[in-house]
Amino acid sequence: MAHLTHPYQDSPARSFWRSGVVEADRCNWPEIYTPKVRITRDTSVATAGSCFAKHIGRSLRLAGGNVLDAEPKPEGMSAALARRFGYGVYSARYGDIHTARQMRELLEDAQSLHVDERLFRCHAGKWFDALRPDVEPEGCETLQEAVELRREHLVQVAALAQVADVFVFTLGASEGWMDRESGRTFALGPDVVAGSYDPARTVFHNFTYDEIHADLLQILRLLRGMNKDARLLLTVSPVPLGATASGQHVLAANSHSKALLRAAAGAMADKYKAVDYFPAFEIVTTWANPAAAYAPDLRSVRPEMVETVMRVFLTAHGLAAEAGPVGEREGVER
Repeated sequence: MAHLTHPYQDSPARSFWRSGVVEADRCNWPEIYTPKVRITRDTSVATAGSCFAKHIGRSLRLAGGNVLDAEPKPEGMSAALARRFGYGVYSARYGDIHTARQMRELLEDAQSLHVDERLFRCHAGKWFDALRPDVEPEGCETLQEAVELRREHLVQVAALAQVADVFVFTLGASEGWMDRESGRTFALGPDVVAGSYDPARTVFHNFTYDEIHADLLQILRLLRGMNKDARLLLTVSPVPLGATASGQHVLAANSHSKALLRAAAGAMADKYKAVDYFPAFEIVTTWANPAAAYAPDLRSVRPEMVETVMRVFLTAHGLAAEAGPVGEREGVER
C-alpha cells in the first residue's frame, strides 16, 4: 500500500476548491450532484414546496418525465386562469409550502382527512382557506363550500402520496406564522389574502434546526406510511426572504434561515437511504458563478441560471437531451 503524505492525497478533483470550482465548468457543474434517489422517465414524481419544486416539475415534464397532477385544471380553462387558481403549479393545489411544518401538517391532514373549521377566514362576505388562501383567490360563498373544497383537496393529496415514487420538496424558509388557537402553520404572512393582521390570533415563529429536522423526519414517515416505497428528494430555495419578522436585518435573517434548512436537509440525506438532496441552492448562490444569478431585484433568479440548475439536475438523471431551455420557455417564479 502506498504511503499517504496527507489525508486528501487520493481525493477526487471535486474535493478541492481549485479543481472542483475555480477550474471547473461552472455552466454545468460536473460531479456536484450524484443522485442517490434516481429518476427515470417512468418514475412517478410529485412536487411541493416553493420556487425550485416548480422548476423541477416543469423541466421534468419537458424532458418527458412522469410528473403527477392530482388536481388537473378543468377542461377548457385557460392556462393563465388555471395558474391563478393553483392548477398545474405543483402536483396538487396546495399552493406554496414554505416550511417543513406546513408540509408535515398537510400530510397529517391528508392521512386523517381532518378539516379544522377554525382555519377559515371570512373577508368581505367570502370564505377563504387560511392554509392555502391564494388557491381560491375569489373566496367561497359559504364556509361549508370552503370546507368541502379542502376535504376534497386532502383526498387528492392522499391519493398522490400513495402513488408517487419520488416526492420532491423544496424548503423555502424557517420563518412562519401560526394560529394561536389551533397551533397550525399558515402559508403566508398574517391574513395577506383575507382579512387583517390580528396579533391576538396569529403569532410569528422561527423554527429551530431541531424542529425542522423533526418535521422532515415525520414527513418521510408519513409518506412511507402511505407508500412504503416512497422516496424524498429535498432542495432548498435560493430565493431570499422577501421580509423577516425576526427583528434581525433581512440579510442576516435570510442567512440564518437558509443555513437551518440546508443543514436539516443534509442531515436527512446523510442518514436515510430514501432521502436525497439536490444542491440547487449552492449552484445559484455561490459567488463563483461566471454571470449574475439574480435579476436586479436581487431575489428573482435569472432564467439563464434556472436553466443551468435544471441542466445539472436532468443530466445527472440522464434526462437532459429533451429538456431544452427551461427558464426561457416556462418563465421564472417571482
